[in-house]
Amino acid sequence: MPVLTMSPTLGDLLKYELNGNYCRETVTLKAGTSYPLGAILGKITATGKYRGSPAAQVAGDEGAETAVAVLIEAADATGGDRIGLVVVRGPAIVSKAALVFDASVDLPAEKAAKCVELAAAGIVVRDTA
Repeated sequence: MPVLTMSPTLGDLLKYELNGNYCRETVTLKAGTSYPLGAILGKITATGKYRGSPAAQVAGDEGAETAVAVLIEAADATGGDRIGLVVVRGPAIVSKAALVFDASVDLPAEKAAKCVELAAAGIVVRDTA
């Protein structure tokens, strides 16, 4: 019998938000990659575009190293900038298991720091579903 694998859904990621009209925004995602549901994003100061929040500052993408949003729908921006829907302010609770960190964020301390940065925006990361 074949094994079926289901992709994560919004319900796997977003456990609580006070009001979608308040907590969510549409933003421009920087071209060059495909962004999965649950991607932790930072805002590039110079352009106002969002990208995966790296562990340290990246030349040309200054500001993105601070996690400020969570993508709540997958978006393919490989061919150019793309509009994405994100949670940018709380109160909101997201599941840690459903978050997708930038490839440069691989140490437990770096992941914990991203969760603290999200908490500053009112987006609380919880271990439990």
